[in-house]
Amino acid sequence: MSEQEEAGRAHGAGERDEEQWPFFRYPREYPHSPRAAREAARDEKIAGHVQRHKARGAQPPRRDRGLSRDEIVSAAIAVADAEGPEAISMRRIAREVGAGAMSLYWHVASKEELLDLMLDAIEAEIEVPEPTGDWRADLGAFAHRTRAALRQHQWAVEFIGTRPPSGPNDVRNLERLLSLLDGIGVDDYGVVMGIFMTVATFVIGAVIREAQEVRFQAEQERVEASMTAEEVQAEHERFRDWFESSGQYPHIARLMKAGIDPDDPATRDERFQFSLDCVLDGVAARIAQAVPEPRPRIQPDWLASDEGTVHDTSTVPTPPASQ
Repeated sequence: MSEQEEAGRAHGAGERDEEQWPFFRYPREYPHSPRAAREAARDEKIAGHVQRHKARGAQPPRRDRGLSRDEIVSAAIAVADAEGPEAISMRRIAREVGAGAMSLYWHVASKEELLDLMLDAIEAEIEVPEPTGDWRADLGAFAHRTRAALRQHQWAVEFIGTRPPSGPNDVRNLERLLSLLDGIGVDDYGVVMGIFMTVATFVIGAVIREAQEVRFQAEQERVEASMTAEEVQAEHERFRDWFESSGQYPHIARLMKAGIDPDDPATRDERFQFSLDCVLDGVAARIAQAVPEPRPRIQPDWLASDEGTVHDTSTVPTPPASQ
């Protein structure tokens, strides 16, 4: 790990130097409502007030000096995990950390910056691995780490990876990603980025699919909670028998007869790995196509005999110099 990475990790996303990371923040669009507009105007007014005080060298109130940016970010992530990103507001997070709303602005300039810090903290959880020389294993590790982080913070699926990197962990992960395919002979960055986007898109889709499975499972359990085991079994058999007796859906009937449940929670990890292997198999095939083939060796004319046969080059002396 380089000295710059060590320094970035030591300080964490919450302590980054704004001059060191001068990334432009593209304003996000949020649902408009009179209440949201009033809160946005209020937040902007408070932020401006605090920024003017900071410009004059003022310090936060004594009671709030123990508050840290990392504490604010952690509290905001916990709220988003429990209630979704729409629950995030400077006033709400101030309540969570037991501080006044104005106190947050000494550490975080806006809700927009807070969301960026939250996403960068999740990038730290993902932590793209250092290259090992085995691109397939490295991309697999990246996929599994990304899946684990997004399953824990499902709200982040809507935001992560949709903008240029805006924090030290995000930047570090992108740099490492770009290095995972070093040494395989592919210099076309269009192909390299296409590979990474393919894997990332697969993982995001898998996480969304798994979240749908979890929601349906909860709905199913809620309905079946009021039924006896016999009633549940009878309902499942009625469902299966209908497909078998209809004669119109032979493939579905065989699937059900095989006892395959495509949404079985017990096979979720296995199904993810199978799909990831399919993706990586395709990546391997595309890499093989992208690596330029070695150019054929051209035999100089002076090595050929009059009959067109080629001499054994191991015994052929250096050609004579031209007169």
